Amino acid sequence: MSEPYEPTTSAMSEPRLHLGCPSCGAQLVVEPALRTMRCPYCAAPSVVERPPVPGIPEPVFALGFALTHVAAREHVARWLKSRNPFTRSGIRSAEPGEVRGVYVPAYLYSVLAQTRFRASIGENYQEQETYTTTENGKTVTRTRTVTRTEWRSLGGELAGYVADVLVTASTGLRNDELEALEPFDLRGLARYTPALVSGWVAEEPSLTPAQCLAQARKEAEERVGERLGRFMPGDSHRELEHESRLEWEAVDMCLLPVWVLAVRYAEDAPPLRVLVNGQTGEVHGKAPLSVWKVTAAVLVVLLLVAVAWFLSQGGGR
Repeated sequence: MSEPYEPTTSAMSEPRLHLGCPSCGAQLVVEPALRTMRCPYCAAPSVVERPPVPGIPEPVFALGFALTHVAAREHVARWLKSRNPFTRSGIRSAEPGEVRGVYVPAYLYSVLAQTRFRASIGENYQEQETYTTTENGKTVTRTRTVTRTEWRSLGGELAGYVADVLVTASTGLRNDELEALEPFDLRGLARYTPALVSGWVAEEPSLTPAQCLAQARKEAEERVGERLGRFMPGDSHRELEHESRLEWEAVDMCLLPVWVLAVRYAEDAPPLRVLVNGQTGEVHGKAPLSVWKVTAAVLVVLLLVAVAWFLSQGGGR
């Protein structure tokens, strides 16, 4: 794996590239944000080869599509039908539109975390408790078993390797969207060659390496916290604090397969964008709720509560 990249200038100002189709000879203009394109005249796949651009690393790995565009449409159709009844009208009966396969740039991050932690560990124990209560108008004494917790402090160090953290390098696909599509089976990663993405849309990174590295470190710290939570002894814990020293960082640019679909469900609304993991078929999208449906449901609930209260009062007698 390669060393972490340092932030440099962006390639967004890079001019468009001119590419001659090797099949029919058509002269095509390629947007600088794309690595590949398909000739609109003969549908021949072409790979955009360009000189190295400062600050824009070349992919190290690529993960191929395992899901066809037909299967992606079927996954989205089932996902639409499963939306809750409070989504906007037309969504559950909508048909998926155009399907586009995109290789999305992301960073694959691994690190050795040397972590110091402290927490309060709770150990449960049981004891008998005496209490008084009123029964048939008389005060009586009873006993019951109660569970109490004894707390003690714990501190120490934990070293562990945090591997396979994926963070987006694209402004087109946010990191929370990438997380919703995970996991990807990284056992299928192959060394990148232009032929691997030939004929596909392969996006160039639009986030700086520094932005991506900061996000990757944040996610690695979160994983350390989750690992510590599972590591804590006792019956419960609280006030867990930790800080890590990150060593042996490795960051590699990779391309991930994502199907992107536009779903048109109403003429007065923009299409709903739905994403599909091109390897597993995991679907992610945010179907908008209908304000009127939600409002009507709330009013019905309030009406039922009011009727129940009225009846409990004897129907006004």
